[in-house]
Amino acid sequence: EVQLVESGGGLVQPGGSLRLSCAASGFAFSNYGMMWVRQAPGKGFEWVSGINGGGGTTAYADFVKGRFTISRDNNANTVYLQMNSLKPEDTGVYYCNTNIRDIDYWGQGTQVTVSS
Repeated sequence: EVQLVESGGGLVQPGGSLRLSCAASGFAFSNYGMMWVRQAPGKGFEWVSGINGGGGTTAYADFVKGRFTISRDNNANTVYLQMNSLKPEDTGVYYCNTNIRDIDYWGQGTQVTVSS
């Protein structure tokens, strides 16, 4: 059974940092790309960042470029999102996602709140 479990969210002041983790199980982790997607209160889902299976290729939405860094540890079956210089508009629930044979899998999400 494919499982994705996010952690690391919380309340942080503007300008602060958080590191999100997504622990994966039930599939050959290193064979699949992973993404982070977020949902702000009252808004739709936004793609934030993605990384390929080997970890050598990454991509970011313009609104996080230079502030967020995605990485993965294939030995630990975990993908990370380092978030720096956080802004109030980064508030939302952050989900990790992967697509395996045309099926999307999602974690339960972790809440990030950026507020003073």
